[in-house]
Amino acid sequence: METKKLVIGIAILVISATVRADYVRPKPRKTLHFPWNPKPASHPQQVHISLAGDKHMRISWITEDEDSPSVVDYGTRSRNYMATAQGESTSYSYLFYNSGKIHHTVIGPLEDETVYFYQCGGGGPEFQLKTPPSKFPITFAVAADLGQTGWTQSTLNHIGQCKYDVHLLPGDLSYADYMQHRWDTFGELVQPFASARPWMVTEGNHEEESIPVFVDGFLSYNSRWKMPYEESGSTSNLYYSFEVAGVHVFMLGSYADYDESSEQYSWLQKRVYNGHLDPCGAVHVTIGDGGNREGLAHRFKDPQPDWSVFREASFGHGELKIVNSTHAFWGWHRNDDDESTRSDQVWITSLAGSECLAGKSYELRKRLMSP
Repeated sequence: METKKLVIGIAILVISATVRADYVRPKPRKTLHFPWNPKPASHPQQVHISLAGDKHMRISWITEDEDSPSVVDYGTRSRNYMATAQGESTSYSYLFYNSGKIHHTVIGPLEDETVYFYQCGGGGPEFQLKTPPSKFPITFAVAADLGQTGWTQSTLNHIGQCKYDVHLLPGDLSYADYMQHRWDTFGELVQPFASARPWMVTEGNHEEESIPVFVDGFLSYNSRWKMPYEESGSTSNLYYSFEVAGVHVFMLGSYADYDESSEQYSWLQKRVYNGHLDPCGAVHVTIGDGGNREGLAHRFKDPQPDWSVFREASFGHGELKIVNSTHAFWGWHRNDDDESTRSDQVWITSLAGSECLAGKSYELRKRLMSP
């Protein structure tokens, strides 16, 4: 049987939507306070996982002990590990800050939709993860601009209540903004979630912490959050692609080359077709406001363009469920106080087999048959 793949962001068509116009923007919440919590130097901290090629997962963590090995023991039974993987480590210095030892270890091959138990560095606490399914349906949690505020915690709690397989975070993770210890507190904040499901991230402006002459941009981000760019044939950790359950996902970076001569620019130019609604074009979702300290968007283009179906400034997260090779479901869950409320939802269908592609195919055949 031929395997069908759905490319997220390409060839999809909106068939229904709901719009709420009576929403009142919530007030900001304070930055979270992280009390000092001493741990043994060899114990793993800031554990997070990501997809690393077919049936493989990358485990990343930090230790204060420079002699701690970059090994992961894992298996399908608690404390009964049947396999061991050896990885690599790195570290970095940022002015007066020195990171711990940052470990990246790829484990696998792994069975699909299976719970694995794992231990980092040969000791310390046990973690568990669940691998994504091998076929539809698959659900992505989507939230960007997380930061480290009370709203961030609310968003993460809501995501944790969802039955999702992979978390997509398209930019602005920790809001460390040059304060390197904030990378450490962010890692601890998201560990309960990022250690259990793969987090696939890209960089935003808050990851660019360059200091001319002294520090290159994205040093902290690239050292801590290694994505499968090499596995996907990319030359930069700032953009990459991956495949999961028949879905091909490409994670573009706003801070990679995107001038008019670049391939990235050409692709993005097809967000909008000549500034008008095109039922045969791609559907784009712009998302942020996971909980950052800068607050919510205050301005939208007004009047609302006809190609903009739904707009709302609220903290929350999105849910993208690829049901099969032709249908997907998108829902937006806003944080009403500490309750998760679905304020928008839409079914999306693939253009494969639609009148759009059928018409283009017919025109192509006519041209090919012309003398």
